[in-house]
Amino acid sequence: MSKDAKPAHKRIDQFFSGPGSRADEWRDLVEAAKVWARVGNRAVYDAALAELSVTEEFYGYPGLHLMAALREAASASDGATSLALATRITQALATRSFRQHAGDWSATDDGNGEALELVPPMFSAHTARRPYFETLIVTGVSSSQWPALAAEWRKLRRPIDGFIYEPVIVGSLEDAFCATMLNPNIAAVIINEGFGLRSRHNAPVLRSITASAGLNDESDASALRLAQIIKRVRPELDLYMISNRDVEELAGNPEANVVRRIFYSVEELLELHLSILEGIQDRYDTPFFDNLKKYAQRPIGTFHALPIARGKSIFKSDWIRDMGEFYGPNLFLAESSATTGGLDSMLEPTGNIKKAQEKAARALGADRVFFVTNGTSTSNKMAVQALLAPGDIAIVDRNCHKSHHYGMVLAGAQPLYVEAFPMTEYSMYGAVPLKTIKQALLGAKADGRLDRVKMVDLTNCTFDGHIYNTRRVMEECLAIKPDLIFLWDEAWFGFARFSPFLRRRTAMGAANDIEVWMHDPKSIAAYEKQQAELGKNPSDELLLKTRLIPDPRQIRLRVYQTNSTHKSMSAIRQGSMLSVKDVEFHTVEQQFKEAVFTHASTSPNQQLIASLDISRRQMELEGYGLVANAIEIAFAIRNAVNNNPLISRYFRILGADAMVPAQYRQSGFTDYLAAGVNWANTLKSLDEDEFCLDPTRMTLVCGTAGFDGTQFKGILANEYNIQVNKTSRNSVLVQSNINNTRSDVAHLIRVLAEIAGEVDRGLTQGGANAKKTFEARVKSLMTDVPDLPNFSHFHPSFRGDAGAKTNEGDIRTGFYAAYDAAGCEHIRLDDLEIDRRLKAGPELVSANFVIPYPPGFPIMVPGQVITQETIDFMRKLDVKEIHGYDAKEGLKLVGAEALAKIGRPKPGATPKLKAAS
Repeated sequence: MSKDAKPAHKRIDQFFSGPGSRADEWRDLVEAAKVWARVGNRAVYDAALAELSVTEEFYGYPGLHLMAALREAASASDGATSLALATRITQALATRSFRQHAGDWSATDDGNGEALELVPPMFSAHTARRPYFETLIVTGVSSSQWPALAAEWRKLRRPIDGFIYEPVIVGSLEDAFCATMLNPNIAAVIINEGFGLRSRHNAPVLRSITASAGLNDESDASALRLAQIIKRVRPELDLYMISNRDVEELAGNPEANVVRRIFYSVEELLELHLSILEGIQDRYDTPFFDNLKKYAQRPIGTFHALPIARGKSIFKSDWIRDMGEFYGPNLFLAESSATTGGLDSMLEPTGNIKKAQEKAARALGADRVFFVTNGTSTSNKMAVQALLAPGDIAIVDRNCHKSHHYGMVLAGAQPLYVEAFPMTEYSMYGAVPLKTIKQALLGAKADGRLDRVKMVDLTNCTFDGHIYNTRRVMEECLAIKPDLIFLWDEAWFGFARFSPFLRRRTAMGAANDIEVWMHDPKSIAAYEKQQAELGKNPSDELLLKTRLIPDPRQIRLRVYQTNSTHKSMSAIRQGSMLSVKDVEFHTVEQQFKEAVFTHASTSPNQQLIASLDISRRQMELEGYGLVANAIEIAFAIRNAVNNNPLISRYFRILGADAMVPAQYRQSGFTDYLAAGVNWANTLKSLDEDEFCLDPTRMTLVCGTAGFDGTQFKGILANEYNIQVNKTSRNSVLVQSNINNTRSDVAHLIRVLAEIAGEVDRGLTQGGANAKKTFEARVKSLMTDVPDLPNFSHFHPSFRGDAGAKTNEGDIRTGFYAAYDAAGCEHIRLDDLEIDRRLKAGPELVSANFVIPYPPGFPIMVPGQVITQETIDFMRKLDVKEIHGYDAKEGLKLVGAEALAKIGRPKPGATPKLKAAS
């Protein structure tokens, strides 16, 4: 929610009011205390403290005691104490020192005053550093007993415990939900019976959400219901239940599977404490990394082919010792090409790599996960090769990453390209409309070729942040063909698993939701009702405009998801994971292994594997808070750019309403920063809209400042040490991630203000000619943009036995046609021969993938017939980097004789009719 739309009083359901917002509120309290001390205005301080107190109930620190101390100081009109205590708490929160230092928990400066007995035991500077977390306790006991209850929990701490935690106590389902959503430090939840439903605080939108979930009266506030709600929003949390009733019956209830352990009453409080620590330890363990650390400390003689192992060739050298000094000894001590002696094989994991992958599968909501050390390009090619055979048809986004296209070449599969909606003004494409995908399936069905369509292969989210409604896409496609395989390239979206808002839009999140729906008896009734409404032979037109419901009895759920772990988590570059949820995996397991053998290195980097293991640990234990912070950082950047009078004159960040056409935002959602945005309307958009925008991906328009994307990217990098990734003709892509801080935001905004100021001064001081030149440049970048070319069609020589209503082609034959140098020709782009042949023939057929950067998608693929719009686009391009095109040689084309030869039946083969393109 933007600051302009901030409510007059605190609302605990405010959308994306995350860690930064909390820090700002504490700083506001300190400033109000300073004003009180300086001019005697206490009212502002009292209001700020009252507002802050609402949400601070949901955090372990500063906790009940320190918040009470703040209120007591205010009631006693003690401004000096109020300022001192508020300042210390704010500093402790900012530096996170409260996690290790007992003094931060005291209400007095020296830590020796009246509050000392309330400092958590075994929580001092004399103990070794231990990771800190907070445990949510949901209870029905009176709030007056909470301090005593917290003290009892603290007494359970022991010096030998590997972790230390602070209790957070709430007394209602709504408060438990709020604490879970607002407090990223919570890592475990204890649910007692007997709590109420309603929060004590104002949360009208929150209540509308709980009402939509069927939570309408106090009888809905059951421990099991709360456990299911929490597990849905934060599946990484360990849940424990304490019951005074028949725990045996409860433990046998399948719905209680969300709970890690059930206890009877409070008879075994120490066991519960130990269970909490064990649950954290299970997530903290990193099987491969832990073993690699032990391996590095062993005295090992290496007689294998890796000279840098143990580092002796580095540190004994006069010439390359600086490399060892730069990286440190552990990098080399931990290197090995061995797969024995405690290590494991990436190709055939049976030990700690296998265990690490199993933990990753749990974290990502998959049945199994494969670690990949060659990047997601390799993950994609592995999946395509394993799941498709020569002649299989795959529906593919034409604008997907090149690895998918090359995967089709390797597999011999026939891509049926589908087009994303164009965003011509910004020289980029969005995502593929569901209607387009359904039309491709229905076309194959009409041709009697639906059995050959094996896969739908899409990018989620796209480079520019377009997110599919993954569940709807899969359900409607499965309604047409119930055994379709889905490959979702989520290279940029791996972090989304750890956001309760975005998780539903991930491949694994949607697959798990579909799986739950399939086992709901209501699913069959919904399917049969729709079938009755559609009739026996519904027209394609009716099917295209209907939100189709699949038959849950026929679905074979087969979902694959790739993510570039290094792009959104703390993994070393090229670290990738391939997640699988496939009921038929046993039928493709062997060929999947063969794909791994084909593409995976036999000498993977040990440090890279370790970083994949570590990244999983981090995201399971603190990913929720890190992702929330990344989203909040993105909102801070959007606000600062678009609301700054100078910066917004020349730059702007596009909102969801500019990035997603209105027809794909069925809920009416406009943007995350629009006035009145909250959880309810955001969730409605995430559930209903065909496309959403990833909030962490920001398209910064620079063409209005007279810069093209490539030029502006270079200015940011070379002159200001700011790195961005993708560019378009008139924009650059700014991306926030779990690594960013508010200091990064400040640096970016300062730089944009400086550049905007230079542009402004240049126009002011340059006179009419400068203004005229600037306007012409902006017009060239923002108005005179080339139309984006769609995929045309494959030449009949590469169509084989293709159907009449679909447009797939034999890309593999087209690819290898380029290997016949004598059968190919080159024509320069400016040669008039191109224009003559476009009008009179013979057709121009590409022998290569041609991929300009930007926009980064193939405007030509092998075997594609080149059209006028593609030539026009290439001639208007002003980018330097075009893969697959040599400006000196020109376009590489498959010659007419070679085409005729390819299209001719081979001796002894059964002639095939060439379908019209």
